[in-house]
Amino acid sequence: MGVNSITLVGRAGRDPEVRYFESGSVVANLTLAVNRRAGGDEPDWFNLEIWGKQAQVAADYVRKGSMLGIIGSFKLDRWTDRSSGEERSKPVVRVDRLELLGSKRDSEAAGGMGGGGFGGGEPSEEEVPF
Repeated sequence: MGVNSITLVGRAGRDPEVRYFESGSVVANLTLAVNRRAGGDEPDWFNLEIWGKQAQVAADYVRKGSMLGIIGSFKLDRWTDRSSGEERSKPVVRVDRLELLGSKRDSEAAGGMGGGGFGGGEPSEEEVPF
């Protein structure tokens, strides 16, 4: 039996790149910065791939700095570089569930009291990599 499940809470590193296909499918790609528990460490960065209705939600509501909670699975994208002919790969988290936990601006407007029910409250300003 195998288990491939990833749960992350962090901030969007950029606005989503959204592509619409003739078939009606939608995909959104973005990065997620996740702080480590130890203060002062650099955040870990994850490439996210979101499909379908959740991709449209990401397109409409997620912006750089938005706090997100995700549940997904790890996959390795592989391709051949057109210019060099070399095999390339990058790790990607395919998102199954996207939770909007509020943006940095939402947190500031609420007097620093933010967060949804996914992962607790907002991190302090010292913990935010932006």
